[in-house]
This record gives sequence, C-alpha cells and structure tokens, in this order.
Amino acid sequence: MKQTPRGNRLHIALFGRRNVGKSSLLNALTRQDVSIVSDIAGTTTDPVEKPMELLPVGPVLFIDTAGIDDSGSLGEQRRQKTRQVLERTDVALVVCAAGVWGTFEDELLDTLKERGTPVVVVCNKADVQRPGGALRERLSGAQVPVVETVAPAGTGVEDVREALVAAVPADLLEPPALVADLVPPGELAVLVVPIDMEAPKGRLILPQVQTIRDLLDHDAYCLVVKERELRVAIERLQRPPALVVTDSQAFLRVAADTPRQVPLTSFSILFARAKGDLPELVRGAAAIDRLQPQSRVLICEACTHHPIGDDIGRVKIPRWLRQYVGGELEFVHYQGHDFPADLSGIDLVVHCGACVHNRREMLSRILRCRRAHVPITNYGLAIAYSLGIFARALEPFPAAWAACEQRKHTPSR
Repeated sequence: MKQTPRGNRLHIALFGRRNVGKSSLLNALTRQDVSIVSDIAGTTTDPVEKPMELLPVGPVLFIDTAGIDDSGSLGEQRRQKTRQVLERTDVALVVCAAGVWGTFEDELLDTLKERGTPVVVVCNKADVQRPGGALRERLSGAQVPVVETVAPAGTGVEDVREALVAAVPADLLEPPALVADLVPPGELAVLVVPIDMEAPKGRLILPQVQTIRDLLDHDAYCLVVKERELRVAIERLQRPPALVVTDSQAFLRVAADTPRQVPLTSFSILFARAKGDLPELVRGAAAIDRLQPQSRVLICEACTHHPIGDDIGRVKIPRWLRQYVGGELEFVHYQGHDFPADLSGIDLVVHCGACVHNRREMLSRILRCRRAHVPITNYGLAIAYSLGIFARALEPFPAAWAACEQRKHTPSR
C-alpha cells in the first residue's frame, strides 16, 4: 500500500453556495488544479476528492462539493451527494462570498454544529467586499473562526491552513490503537487469514494489513496463518498467544481450534470498535433475537467490490441469519457512501467493518439508526451472535459485553 487509505485520512470538506469560489480555494490549498474553475454557477457536480499531506496534521482528504443552493431535478441529486459528504466530514470549510450570508449558510452552520463538526468560515472574494462586522461578531460569539481570502490570488490561504490545523480535535490527531492495547509489547497475536475466492491476489485485505501494522507500531509480535494451520501453529508456541484474531467467516473453526484460555475476536469486531461505537453495535447484535420470518434486514458494505462466489454480505450472513431465525428474511443491500434516508420498515442494519470509511461516517450512520430506533450491528458481531459464540468473541471487550447484558434487562421500545 503506497498511500494512506482514505478511511484513515482526516476528511476536510468545502461547503457553500454555487460560485462562491470553493473550487478556487481547493486549488489554492492543494497548489494544484484539482477542481474545474468557471464563472458559470454549478460547475462542480459530483464531489471532487484530493488526498494530500497537511502538516502538522498528516494525511487528509479534501472534498469539494456542489453548491447547497443548486436547483432543479439534477440540482437535487447534486445536493444529495453534498449531504452524503456531510456524513463523513471531520472538519468543514463553509465558504461564502464576503458580505453575502443568509439562510443557506445559517442552516448549514446549524447542521454542522448539531453534528459536532468543527467549522472554519472562509469569506472569499474579499477584494470585492469585506464581511460585515455584525457577521464577524456573531460567528466569533459562536466560537467559529473567520478567514478572509482571495482564492485565485492565494491571499489568505495560509490563514485558512492555520485555522484548519487549529480546528482539528485532538482525538483525531491521535486515534486509539486498533488492537495493540489488547496485546502488550513483546507478546504475540495470531492472525487467522483465510485465502479463499474473494481474497485479493498478491496482497492482504485492508483490515489485516492495518492490524499487522498496529501490532508492529506498538512492539508486539504477530503470526499470520490460514485457518487450517492454526491448531498446529499454537501447539508449536512455547507459551499461549495474547490474542487470536480471525476473519469472521472462519469463526466456528477458529473457535474450535483456539484453546479456551486464549482470548479470541475477529478483524471485523476490532473495526467495530475503531470505526464506530462498539457497545451500541453489540446491543444491535442482540436485536437478532427479535427478528421474525419476513423481517427486513439492511446490509451495508462500505467498499464496492463485485461480489463473487460465497459472498459474505450477500450469501453467508443472510444464510446464517435465516438459519438462526428459522425462516425467510427480506434483505436490502447498500454499498459505498449510499445509505437510505428513510429507515422506516427496517428491523436491523448489519454493517461491514467500514475499513474504507472514516470513523465520522460510521458514527453518523449509527446516530441515524439510533434516532430512527433501528438497531445496528456489524458483520463480525452478527456472525458471532448467529453462530452462538458471541460471548467468547467479546471476552477481550468486557465493557461492550456489559452493555449487552444491560440491554437484556432493559424493556424494548
């Protein structure tokens, strides 16, 4: 892997009306002609992404969006794409033409504030008109920094960079360990990596690579085996490993071959913690008990690979859930950044590990499910629950297991 994955980059998005200079500002920030610039309103249609390094923050992903005041049927589709970007924005640049501020900007600011998204307001075209004192005072009272720019000339661009760096929350600069807090320095984790039809040729998948890197970064060891070699590999060790991590699809065999005193979990469950809210997703898995024949299950997959063979999201998980429920279920599938605006009629959401999404997007989806009173879980948790090894898979995470136990004694809505 030559570049930091998009899911591990800080997402910085530019929002504003049409023709306020968002694209010009992005080009100035990246020092490249990333977005097409034109005097014609609505030039930017689909979101434009540009990965780069923003020091001292590190790897970031800039996203240019269509104008929030776009109109017509195509305009509505472009606004929907912009709303999708809102779901994954870590820091927002609200761009306005200096001296022009109205309902669009107020509503956008309120939406970002509700999400807890840090905001920097950029008043562009300051050579034509300066922002009014009343607006500056109001934004200052809301603790929103304001920067004046003339993007094509590069005026004020360094001030925007400084404001961005200052706006980044500390927890985004130092993300928690993926697995290393479960494996002390000098101890060993065994990673079980099946090589099947969907395994990419010549490489490992992203969760496996990132788990290996996290262990190495924290001075722990790792041993990588296929599921058929696990039992012999553990027998050859001088002492038991600190943890076994498996692909969720191999849970049953790996659980049978892992000594009972050795903690066991899956890559997907590790990512449920790293990308989302593990206790919430654990409580969602317990809702599998409430499914009945003809219940509707939404399955979401962050990446957009072409499913082949015994695909986990379209074949295996539906099969295991049907077997657990003892009847037919209705499955709805979404991929990539698509997610239904209306969750009514959905009885359970089962999400992948979201390794290619950033944490903000996954948390946004969990929040939307919570507001709609729809339980949400993820692949690894749903598989462990339906196969009867849920408690064992959560032994490394006692707080999450406690949340599940508490849910059992709490009346449902």
